[in-house]
Amino acid sequence: MVIATGIGEGEANATPLELPDGGVDAPSLRYFVFALFFIFGGITSLNDVIIPKLKELFTLNYTQAMLVQFCFFTAYLVIGIPGAQLVKRIGYMRGAMTGLLVMMTGCLLFIPASRTATYGLFLFALFVLASGVVIVQVVANPLISLLGPSRTVHSRLTFAQAFNSLGTTIFPRVGSALILGGLATVTASQLSGPALDAYRTAETSAIVTTYLGLAAALLVIAGAVFLFRNRLPDEQHEQGSPLAGFSLLKRPRFGFGALCIFLYVGAEVAIGSLIVSYLMQPHVLGLTDAEAGKYISYYWGGAMVGRFVGSWLLTRVSPGMVLASVAAGAIALIFMSITATGTTAAYSLLAIGLMNSIMFPTIFSLACEKLGPRAADGSGIINIAIFGGAVVPLLTGKLADLTGSVGTSFLLPAVCYAVIAAYGIYARRPASDQA
Repeated sequence: MVIATGIGEGEANATPLELPDGGVDAPSLRYFVFALFFIFGGITSLNDVIIPKLKELFTLNYTQAMLVQFCFFTAYLVIGIPGAQLVKRIGYMRGAMTGLLVMMTGCLLFIPASRTATYGLFLFALFVLASGVVIVQVVANPLISLLGPSRTVHSRLTFAQAFNSLGTTIFPRVGSALILGGLATVTASQLSGPALDAYRTAETSAIVTTYLGLAAALLVIAGAVFLFRNRLPDEQHEQGSPLAGFSLLKRPRFGFGALCIFLYVGAEVAIGSLIVSYLMQPHVLGLTDAEAGKYISYYWGGAMVGRFVGSWLLTRVSPGMVLASVAAGAIALIFMSITATGTTAAYSLLAIGLMNSIMFPTIFSLACEKLGPRAADGSGIINIAIFGGAVVPLLTGKLADLTGSVGTSFLLPAVCYAVIAAYGIYARRPASDQA
């Protein structure tokens, strides 16, 4: 998931970070942050692979399947502000290490979830995993914001997001082969009793194997971060009430931007979560779930390409107008997809990833312009707004169940993009100190 947030995005207005002699130099620190973007982006995108797997194993409808995203993104609502307070207290590097270890714990919880073949335990494991992701994201964004001049923050954040998208492109491709590729010829709907329990336990072993590998990798990375835990001794964080940021919602530019973060994350996650189901439809491509899973990489790959291009474009064109243009493009592609069939329907939906590319960092930076010392407060609220990734997909799944059509359910993300386009036009001019 393509998400990047933190406690100090507004610190783009501050002086670039000065590292002490003998510490990690700025380029090395950037590589470290790029790696964090890659990791949490890739792990988030694996939800798009797990959803069709669990939907089949537990014979779920679309609404029930979307509880995967609901539990994952609810962590942003619950952990966002506490995570920011934790990083303020222990610092960036220790905060990153803590987040990585929490992510590892979430991966390990897939073991009891598989052995008991319990859907609720899978959801809990995903919540714990996402809690670690939130803490790691709290670290990543302010470091990127501080490692360079304020005039290039839009471009720099977008470039860092490209590494997030690199993870979301690679992980689903590998995950679909490991997780979806193992589906048996029999289905859960054909079984009952002990046979069904045994089938679920056997089939979820593919999920466990994948996440055990991730847990091992996360442990190694956390160990590497531990070695550099004291390399930023002069970092400073503004302390204050954890709930102080809510007063910023009275600022139209920030409040509107926070709403758009909610809608953007929700729309992007909803579409990504239903790609496999949509491509399996007979009037689209009629693929198996394993074959359709491979196409998820095209959706996130488009976002990766768009972010590399966008990091250059945003230095030359008004960020607000670029945002409005790509949001309008996403709406056009949704209508093209749901009114067409075959490859046109498939690839027009996948192309929405390209439109999504610059949305998050652009909305984020536009909303947080001129926050100054309120930067940390504003970023805490942005963390909460990512909860849209829980709400909009669940509503989209409900709409698919009510209408009996996955394509029709994409009208809800289209409405989200319409609001984002309006924000791009509204925020096309530089922010004042009051708005």
